[in-house]
Amino acid sequence: MNNLHSFQNYLQIEKNYSLHTVSAYIKDLEFFQEFVNVNFDKEKLEQVNYSIIRSWIVQLVDQGISNASINRKISSLKSFYKFLLKIKQIESSPLLKHKALKTSKILQIPFSEKELDKVLNNIEYKKDFEGIRDKLIIDLFYTTGIRRTELINLKIHNFNLLNNTIKVLGKRNKERIIPIVSIVSQQAHLYIKERSKIEVKDSEYFFLMLKGVKLNDSFVYRLINYYFSNVSEKVKKSPHILRHTFATHMLNNGADLNSVKELLGHSSLASTQIYTHSSLAELKKVYENAHPRNQN
Repeated sequence: MNNLHSFQNYLQIEKNYSLHTVSAYIKDLEFFQEFVNVNFDKEKLEQVNYSIIRSWIVQLVDQGISNASINRKISSLKSFYKFLLKIKQIESSPLLKHKALKTSKILQIPFSEKELDKVLNNIEYKKDFEGIRDKLIIDLFYTTGIRRTELINLKIHNFNLLNNTIKVLGKRNKERIIPIVSIVSQQAHLYIKERSKIEVKDSEYFFLMLKGVKLNDSFVYRLINYYFSNVSEKVKKSPHILRHTFATHMLNNGADLNSVKELLGHSSLASTQIYTHSSLAELKKVYENAHPRNQN
């Protein structure tokens, strides 16, 4: 078994990374291996030094790849060389002194409460399977903050509509229980009724396409983009922006950071704190409108 295959098993079994994440790591390493094969005599990644990696970075920059994407690819390499150190295949990592490329932070602009109200209350959804499903997906994203892959992989047994909760399998196979509001629970009952009328193929999954098969990433992205294009002029309209919106609106309305962290399934508060920037902007607006010293 070669080291790349061993690394793949390590990520899946020991690190509990999702198949999507493991696939991304392996693709990055395969692209780098191809670069090494074409441009250098060395065939094995174990023999690579930092100058070779630096040449790859230069090529990626010349190809117009963003710094953020390059950093992600180098992160895959770093993990691989850490693994080789762990199994004593190398004595030191060629990336030991590497510094990540500078990236500009992309401001994630959440939807406003008014925009959500328009999508959920002003749009005429069809009363059939697809219309009920679409509205439920949007409402579930907004009221729970779950990730796109988490929603796609929800199973029938993950819903407890008596207790108004769902069980979500997050990153690294970490489970969490999220409460759902009663109106979403009612919509789920309607959806289940309509779901029973179609020919179901992927029966274990809760959300299905009209053909009865499991949803896919691009379909869910297009669904969110389609409905929000009717009410919002924001450049980015995606499931992740709905997750961002959930966190921002929760914080704006008094939720504490640690509770939002648990609901989102973050492993550390640092990941959740990125959402405080939007809520601070809202707090500043409230402060400016309400404080007596600002009324003159």
